[in-house]
Amino acid sequence: MNRSDCFHCGEPATGSPAIALVLDGQTRHFCCHGCKAVCETIRSEGLTGFYQHRTQPAATPKALTGIELERIRELDHALVQEAFVVPVKAGLEAHLLIDGITCAACIWLLEHHLARKQGVIEFTVNHTTQRARLVWAPDQTNLSELVMAIYQLGYKARPYRADEAELALQAEKRKAIIRLCIAGFGTTQSMMLAFPLYFQLINGLSDELVQLFRWFSLLVATPVVIYSAQPFFRNALRDLRSRHFTMDVPVATAIGLAYVASVWVTIGGGDEVYFESVCMFTFFLSLGRFIEMQARYRAGLTGDALGNIQPSVATLRTGVDTEIVAVHTLKPGDLIDIKPGETIPVDGTISSGSSTLNEAALTGEYLPETRIAGDRAHAGSVNGENPLTLRVERVGAQTRISGILRILDRVQAEKPPAARLADKVAGAFVSRVLIIAPLVWIGWWLAGSDHAFGITLSVLVVTCPCALSLATPTAITSATMQLRKLGFLPTRGHTLETLGKVDTVVFDKTGTLTQGALAMTDVHLFSTHSKSECLAIAAGLENSSEHPIAQVFRPFPAVDVALIRNHVGGGLEGRAHGEAVFIGHADFVQDRLTAPKPALQVSHGIEVWLATESRWLACFVLDDQPRSDAFEAVSALQSMGLETILLSGDRSGHVTRIANELGIKTAIGQSTPEQKLNVLTALSAEGRTVMMVGDGLNDLPSMAGAGVSVAMGSAADLTRLRADAVLLNGQLTQLVAAIHISRKTRRIIRQNLIWALAYNLCALPLAAAGLVPPWLAAIGMSLSSLLVVLNALRLGRGGSPAKPSSTESTVVGPQATS
Repeated sequence: MNRSDCFHCGEPATGSPAIALVLDGQTRHFCCHGCKAVCETIRSEGLTGFYQHRTQPAATPKALTGIELERIRELDHALVQEAFVVPVKAGLEAHLLIDGITCAACIWLLEHHLARKQGVIEFTVNHTTQRARLVWAPDQTNLSELVMAIYQLGYKARPYRADEAELALQAEKRKAIIRLCIAGFGTTQSMMLAFPLYFQLINGLSDELVQLFRWFSLLVATPVVIYSAQPFFRNALRDLRSRHFTMDVPVATAIGLAYVASVWVTIGGGDEVYFESVCMFTFFLSLGRFIEMQARYRAGLTGDALGNIQPSVATLRTGVDTEIVAVHTLKPGDLIDIKPGETIPVDGTISSGSSTLNEAALTGEYLPETRIAGDRAHAGSVNGENPLTLRVERVGAQTRISGILRILDRVQAEKPPAARLADKVAGAFVSRVLIIAPLVWIGWWLAGSDHAFGITLSVLVVTCPCALSLATPTAITSATMQLRKLGFLPTRGHTLETLGKVDTVVFDKTGTLTQGALAMTDVHLFSTHSKSECLAIAAGLENSSEHPIAQVFRPFPAVDVALIRNHVGGGLEGRAHGEAVFIGHADFVQDRLTAPKPALQVSHGIEVWLATESRWLACFVLDDQPRSDAFEAVSALQSMGLETILLSGDRSGHVTRIANELGIKTAIGQSTPEQKLNVLTALSAEGRTVMMVGDGLNDLPSMAGAGVSVAMGSAADLTRLRADAVLLNGQLTQLVAAIHISRKTRRIIRQNLIWALAYNLCALPLAAAGLVPPWLAAIGMSLSSLLVVLNALRLGRGGSPAKPSSTESTVVGPQATS
C-alpha cells in the first residue's frame, strides 16, 4: 500500500490538510475522518489484529443518510421483526445479510466487535453466504443499535431475505460457469498445441514455431490461472493463515508452480512447459466442484428454494372489499383470500371454502389433500381448484415452513462424523504430500535428472485428495435431498450416519402407530331401526357436544333433536321423533330405561349406547385405529432384520391388541416417561442402536435415550422439536426408505473413501518414479474426483426398500424388559 493510500480502505488519501493518526510509532494516513474513526474504534477495542490478517482493504465507511437511519430504527418495530426475528431460549434471533465482506479478517473483526456489545449473546458470520446469525437480549439492547455497530465498521447489514440470497447464489453460479468455460476453452486450445509435441505428430518443428506455440499457450493459460483458478488460490491463502490444510493448498501450489515454471521457460528458454496441465487440472477440478455445487443447490440445504415459494403479498379482506398488502403487515385474526393456483403466504385456519392443497414443500407428499372450513393450512401450500378464505394465525418467521428452514440451516452448519473424518484424513494427507514432494525433487535433482520439476509436479497433482474432500459431503447432500423429498427431515448432523446402524425400532402407540383419534369400529343393533337411522339420532344428539367422542359422529347425517341436555360424565338426552332418546355409557342409559341391557361382549374400545325410553337401539364401539400404513411399515422393518418394540403409556389391553394387529413381538404398556427412558437405556446398554419414533410431544424426554429419535410432524411443535429427525408427512413407511437410504449412503461413502485412498496410495509411487507425466496426473486426479462425485450422486435416485412380511406377536406386561 502506498503512503498516499488510506490505511483502512486503500482509497487515495490526498486530502488537504492530511488526515493522519500515529499507530505503533508510524504515521498512518486516511482518506476521510470516517476511516480514521473506524481505525480508532478497532484500536480502542484491542482488535488491531484485523490489519495484520486482512487480505483485502476494508470497506469504506459512509455517512448514513436520514432515510438509512430511519430504516435502521424501523428494525426495532415489532411488526417489522415478525418477518425475520424469532424468539429463542436465550433471547431473540435474527438472520442478517452483511455487505462489504472481502476476506476472513472481516468476519473476525465483525464477530469480535459485536461480541463486545452489551446484550449480544451470539454473533456468527458465514463467509460463503455472507449471512450472519445474531442472538441478543432485547431487555439489554435494541436490534437497531447492533446494526449501527456493524455500519460503524464500514459494513452494511439488512434482514435476510430468501429472494436476495437466491440472487446472490445465482450470481455465484454464473461466475462458476464462466470460470468453467474459460478453463474448458483453455484446456482444448492448449492441448491442441501440446499433443503434437508430446506424441511427435509433427516432425521437424523449427525452434521459432515451438516458441510460437509456447507463447500462444501462455496467452491461453493466463486467463485460466488468473480467473478460473482464483478460488483455489484464495482458499489456499486462507488455509495457510489458519494453519488448517485442505486440498486447496496442493492444488494452488501445483497450479502456481507449473504456471510460473512454464512462464520462466517460455521467456528464458528450457525443455518443457506445462500450460496444458495447468488448464486441464483447473478445468477438471472446477467441473467436479461445479457438480457438487449443483447437488447442494438441488438439495436446497440453504433453504432458499423453500423460502422463495412464499409470496410477498396477500389479498386482505376488509369488510366487503379486498386490497393487496405486504405479507409482513398481516396480523393474527386477519382474513385473506387465496385464489386457485396461489401459494398460501401464512399459517392459518380455513374460514370458508373447500379445496385441495398441495403440501409437497412442507411434507414431501405430492398428492393434494382435501381441506375444508375449520382445517389448518400452512404457508408454502398451493391451493387447488377452489377459492379459500383464510384466517391468519402466524406470519413470517413464526410459520411452519420458517421452522423447517431454520432446521435445514442447522443441519447445513453441522458436519457429520463421516465428513469430519474425511477432512481429517485429507488434511493429514495434504501435509504429508507437501513434505514428500520436495523430497522427490531433491532425489531426482541429486540423481541428475532433467525432469525433476515435472516429476514433482506430477506428485503434487496426482495425489491431491480432492476425492476425499468432495465425495463425502456430496453423498450426504444427495442423501439429505432424497430424504427431504420423502418427507423425512434430519435435524442433526449425526442423524444420517446413525440411522444406518439402527437394529432396533421402538414405537410409541398413540399418534404414532395409531391415528391418535377415536374412530367407529363397530355398530351393534338391538331394534328394528336401521344402522343409518341410529347413526342419525346419535349425530343429532352429539351435535351439541364438544366432547372428543362427539367428533366421531359429526360426519354422519343428523336428525333434529330438541331439548338436548348434557349430563357431564354420563351422556346426552333429548327428544327425536316425539320420544325421549339417550346416548352415553351403559350405566347412564340403563338408569333411564326399564328394559334390561342387551348381552354384548366387546373385546376392545369404548362402548357408546343409544336408547329410547322403552328400548335399546344400538351400541357404537369406538377405538383408536392403527394408521393405514402401520402394518406395512412394521413388516418391512422386520424383513430388514430390525427388531420392533411397542412402548406405550396406555393400558396393557389396548397395547396388546395393537401389537397383535401389527405383528410386533414385544409390547410394553402402562409405562411412565421415566420407565420408557429406562427401557431405552437398557437396550443401549445391550449394545443396540435404537431408533425411537414418537409423536413429538410427551415422548421427547424418553427419546433422549435413543441413538436416533424421530418425531411425527406437527405444525405446533415443529419449531421446538429436539428430535434428531421429523417425519413431516406422518407416513411410517418412509422410515423404511430412510433406513434404506442411510445404509446405501454408508456403503457409498465407504466405497468412495476406499477408492480415494487406494488411488492416492497407488498413484503416489508411480508419479514419484517418473512414470506419470503432469498432464496424465491432471486427468487421473480429475477423473478420480469425478468418479466419486458421480457415485455419490446415485443416492439422488433413491432405492426400493425391502418387501414387507408378517410375523406373530406376543405381549409382556409393563414391568417386563425386552
